[in-house]
Amino acid sequence: MGSGFSKMKKQARMMQEQFSQMKDNLENTLVEGSAGNGLVTVTLNGGKELKKIRIKPECVNPDDIEGLQDLIIGAFEDAASKLESQNQGLNPVKMPW
Repeated sequence: MGSGFSKMKKQARMMQEQFSQMKDNLENTLVEGSAGNGLVTVTLNGGKELKKIRIKPECVNPDDIEGLQDLIIGAFEDAASKLESQNQGLNPVKMPW
């Protein structure tokens, strides 16, 4: 009975390490998306957290704030889509039991 329990503890520890590595990989993965032919560019990490935003000066028009907002959303969605495509190739963690 003791050996079965220690084997399960070892497997649980291995799974915990795999999840930790996956989390680190997601946090270190960066994807860039853009809109308006590069007028607005955003960078997301693997957790879809916004890490950077670049807006070209020619894009800024005080009379068209809504247009700028739409470009930011479009760039974010572009980056999120790229991230999703990139992550589709990842295999799910296989349970050891």
